[in-house]
Amino acid sequence: MEPKSRARKRRRSIAFSLLGTTSLVAVLPFLGAALSPAEAALPDMSLLAGPLNSLEVIWFAAFVGAVAFGVASAIGIVRIRRRTQARLERLITENGDLKLRLDRLEGVLDTDDQRLVVWPSRSAEPIVLGGLNGASGAPRSPNALLAFGTWLQPDSAVRLEGLLEMLRENGAAFTLTLQAREGGFIEASGRTAGGWAVLRLRDLTGERARHADLTHDHARLNSDMTTLKALLDTLDGPVWLRDSEGHISWVNRAYAAAVEADAESAVEQDIELLDAAGRRAMTEERDDDGQFKARLPVVAAGRRHVFDVIDVTQSSGSAGLALDTSELEQMRAELKRTLEFHARTLDQLATAVAIFGPDRRLQFHNAAFQTLFGLDTAFLEGGPEDGAVLDAMRAARKLPEQADYRQWQRKHLESYQSLEPREVWWHLPDGQTLRVIANPHAKGGVTYIYENVTERIELESRYNALIRVQGETLDHLTEAVAVFGSDGRLRLWNPAFTSFWQLQEEDLSESPHVSTIFGTCARLFSDPQAWKGLTTTITGLADNRARASGRMQRPDGNVLDYTTVPLPDGGTLVGFVNVTDSVNVERALMDKNEALREADQLKNTFVQHVSYELRSPLTNIIGFAQLLSDPKFGTLTEKQSEYTDYIMSSSSALLAIINDILDLATIDAGIMELDLGEVEIADVVTGAIEGLKDRLVDTHIDLRVDVPKDIGTFVADERRLRQVLFNLISNAIRYSDEGGVVELACTRTGSEIRFVVRDHGCGIAKENIDTVFSRFVGHTSGSRRRGAGLGLAIVRSFVELHGGSVEIQSEENVGTTVIAKFPQKPKVRECDAAE
Repeated sequence: MEPKSRARKRRRSIAFSLLGTTSLVAVLPFLGAALSPAEAALPDMSLLAGPLNSLEVIWFAAFVGAVAFGVASAIGIVRIRRRTQARLERLITENGDLKLRLDRLEGVLDTDDQRLVVWPSRSAEPIVLGGLNGASGAPRSPNALLAFGTWLQPDSAVRLEGLLEMLRENGAAFTLTLQAREGGFIEASGRTAGGWAVLRLRDLTGERARHADLTHDHARLNSDMTTLKALLDTLDGPVWLRDSEGHISWVNRAYAAAVEADAESAVEQDIELLDAAGRRAMTEERDDDGQFKARLPVVAAGRRHVFDVIDVTQSSGSAGLALDTSELEQMRAELKRTLEFHARTLDQLATAVAIFGPDRRLQFHNAAFQTLFGLDTAFLEGGPEDGAVLDAMRAARKLPEQADYRQWQRKHLESYQSLEPREVWWHLPDGQTLRVIANPHAKGGVTYIYENVTERIELESRYNALIRVQGETLDHLTEAVAVFGSDGRLRLWNPAFTSFWQLQEEDLSESPHVSTIFGTCARLFSDPQAWKGLTTTITGLADNRARASGRMQRPDGNVLDYTTVPLPDGGTLVGFVNVTDSVNVERALMDKNEALREADQLKNTFVQHVSYELRSPLTNIIGFAQLLSDPKFGTLTEKQSEYTDYIMSSSSALLAIINDILDLATIDAGIMELDLGEVEIADVVTGAIEGLKDRLVDTHIDLRVDVPKDIGTFVADERRLRQVLFNLISNAIRYSDEGGVVELACTRTGSEIRFVVRDHGCGIAKENIDTVFSRFVGHTSGSRRRGAGLGLAIVRSFVELHGGSVEIQSEENVGTTVIAKFPQKPKVRECDAAE
């Protein structure tokens, strides 16, 4: 406080002196104006003797006061100067003492190997004191020292600058260890003293350096461990750490999810991922280095997985990692199945395939490869090199003949260095042609595909020849042919097409559309509906295209038949045939056939009328002959009786013929009706035979009948059935030799009744079999006269009316067999007058 009091007194004295001086200077002009210069220079002592006026008194008093004040001021100034001089000398002495003390303190700081950086205020320049031994690489220049980023590690420099900012702003003290770029460590302490911010930098040596080094390593290891744990925590596979006693000390999130708990609970409760068997295997199967690697089944999150487990133990504990290979195993199994499937597929191919690996050894071949080149199975299964396989092919003469085989082989093996597939053609000595494709793999190796194109080349050659033949054939056809594509444009035509429709070749060479061609053809045939139908058939989009045909009658008298044929490729073939001559012949034949129909109808009408006209007198003849032969009406001579018998026999035969003619006429007229009912088969057979006994006796024919007793009945017209059997047996007798055998058999087969009549006579020639059922057609039988030719015609008509059928089998000089088949319940067929 003493220096401050003295300073205030000094300032007060100086102020009084200045005030007195100023007053004196201010009064002097006024005094000079009132007094004469002499008076002003010297005081007039006479004034003291005489009386004074008021103005003079005032000026005198002011003058005395000014003088007194000036004297007092001068005395004060002298005193102040004396004091200031003494104080200045004292301050100089104190300053020298302070400098000496400062030098001593700096010397002390230098002996402690440290540097201080002091900031007196926020805006003041920092003061740098002390020095470092340089082991840490700190620069000696203050400016360079304050550029912390140039000699400290970046993270240390950033941390220091941040803490200094807080120290200078908030006075927050700190102490930390910094690492220099050259590897040394520096202790930095920040404090505040008397409002100053002070930074102390000290090199760490000895134990402190080692401790700092350990602290740094510990921090780095903690950081690395934190980073490593963060990385392991992101893994999909479970990871765990154990302490020296085998207890779990840390797990990642995948481990916690696998055991269905959180990480803290898994550690606290020591929840194991592996089961007892897995942990036992991990204990027993470690190698000498304490490592365990195995693939184990593990139940994780309630599902069974397969993990690759890796566990490493050290004296401080162990660490383990489990990688889920379930998907990998599944993909591996799927890949294996795919490879096996591809192998089986390739084995089914007719194209030979061989795969060589990066070592140029055979890895796979299909059956077609072995078959094509005829190589030994054991040789191929041994995985030979590509060159050895080529040598074996050459020995089997399955390679093209080469003047320089080794040069050709080297060129062939260049496929292993190629990046693009290569294709070559092999013409083998046995005449085969192979298309060989060498496809290099991205990771080395080559796949060879050997396609046997011998048949394809032959087919192409034959196809080209066939195309030429077809072209020549089409060009020489009399039918007009044109082929249109799926777009409706002309693709192919022959000269007959241009001739039929009077077209020009140059008009067709540009593949015109079907509408254009048919528009030109319409001048010769102007029916728009026909051309529209043809155009729709060719250009239609229907899924099921069908053939179409029709006829065109042109005004020039020509008649054309056209046909459209859908082609497999979506095109359409249109053919035109000139049928003018055929139509003219057909018309002539139709006219002639109509005339023949009318003649046949006239014949049938004539026969029917004649039959009716003959039946009445014939009945009379038969009646009168019977009367003549009756003894009641008179006795006849032997000769007359014989003649009467002849009349009756001939009349009966003639009546049977007339009845047959009338039956056929009834059938032709469509008015024949069957009287269906239950028929005893045996009785019908007996009745039919009864009417032929006389003829059997006359011809000495042996009729053998085979009718089962239990043959039963079936539905039929009894009278017509008897007539059928009568005609069949009669026909067999007629064509049998005298003293021969005729067989009649009846059988029931399924739902039909069969009557079989067989004779052993002359038989029927093959060229006459088709006409035996025709009307009025008979065949000679040796010396016997042929019949009227109505028997078998009647048989077929009646059998077919019952819904049955008739078959005939005959061989010359062997005999004839006729089979009549009747259904048990016939569906009666209506008579057709046109038959």
